[in-house]
Amino acid sequence: MEDKKTTRFTDFEGKTSFGMSVFNLGNAIMGSGILGLSYAMANTGVVLFLVLLTVVAVLSSYSIHLLLKSSGIVGIRAYEQLGQRAFGTPGKMAAGIAITLQNIGAMSSYLYIVKYEFPLVIQAFLGIDKPSGEWYLNGNYLVIMVSISVILPLALMKQLGYLGYTSGFSLTCMVFFLISVCTVILYSCRPPPVAVQLTVTPEVLTLFYFFQTAYTIPILAFAFVCHPEVLPIYTELKNPTKQRMQHVSNISIVVMYTMYFLAALFGYLTFYGEVESELLHTYSRLDPYDTLILCVRLAVLTAVTLTVPIVLFPVRRAIQQLFFPNKTFYWPRHIAIAFTLLTLINMLVIFAPNILGIFGIIGATSAPCLIFIFPAVFYIRIVPEEEEPMRSTPKILAACFAGIGFLFMIMSLSFILIDWTSGSSKASSGH
Repeated sequence: MEDKKTTRFTDFEGKTSFGMSVFNLGNAIMGSGILGLSYAMANTGVVLFLVLLTVVAVLSSYSIHLLLKSSGIVGIRAYEQLGQRAFGTPGKMAAGIAITLQNIGAMSSYLYIVKYEFPLVIQAFLGIDKPSGEWYLNGNYLVIMVSISVILPLALMKQLGYLGYTSGFSLTCMVFFLISVCTVILYSCRPPPVAVQLTVTPEVLTLFYFFQTAYTIPILAFAFVCHPEVLPIYTELKNPTKQRMQHVSNISIVVMYTMYFLAALFGYLTFYGEVESELLHTYSRLDPYDTLILCVRLAVLTAVTLTVPIVLFPVRRAIQQLFFPNKTFYWPRHIAIAFTLLTLINMLVIFAPNILGIFGIIGATSAPCLIFIFPAVFYIRIVPEEEEPMRSTPKILAACFAGIGFLFMIMSLSFILIDWTSGSSKASSGH
């Protein structure tokens, strides 16, 4: 009964359907990460990219399994409280901070796209060749207006399940993006740069690909991070069971995996090595006033804007768990946290140097914790030894999973540090 009391602000009967839950989780996965995947494929090659994408997708599904099993054993559906049950206050703080950093980074990357793409779309629709300082072409103003008029009202919804319809529309926009990417290649198809491929020596090739993978793995990991949203969606799922929520997760991951690979493949086959870190900028080079490309850019802007409220919910819940753990729902606090978070994120977006830098740094730090380390160590600590001894296969696999997370974090941060110190950082090439 003690645990029920401490979780009462999230403990209610779920009313969100299976389909709406898939939409919400799919929308949480499908963010602006899709725009960086063609760049990742250009750096790794198609085969290695497919292998890495498959591995990350499978590992993401496995980590959700660990979270759901831990949650089922102790009857808790809050990531932060799993941390508290496993390691006390330090575990709760670590989970809350990781979720906050990860999702603020995600929301920043979404609004960063709004800041830089929305003015270009308006400029193209109005046929303005040389802007002369119009306020409606100022990205800083536009991102603030979008935050206030669209994101804030959706973020003020009491429950995450209410956003199922906007999530479905957001995913529809991304499907249109995918279809358009496949269509554009038919009109701009060109042979690969064979001369470059034939003149690269094995030694140079090895060094080149090692260097270029600095951002590839973090971008892929960031693209599949949905773990902060899993337990809130589980909480609001109608007829919630571990198996039912695992099916929601698996369907979402498979659908996003397919869309990721196809979008990356066709984007790469259109531009090859000339693809930029932000795919929309690459397509705008073809013809910035082309109707299809303008519609694609507008669809992506709509999709990422509607993703922000989904990602904001777990941050607000983390703040509630950290600072108001025993409080019931209170509208002024609910509104104040959302408004404060959006204000902070808008400030970050105005000063963020590069979208790839955001992907790399956040993906290399918070993502390994949320995907690999926390689910594994929480599982090891929470599952009783009477049920699964420490030397049992599931716990050994979980320990290896946590080790992979630490290795991934060290490797990614090392690559990024080498990239920056070499003076040829890809963080400055995207814009």
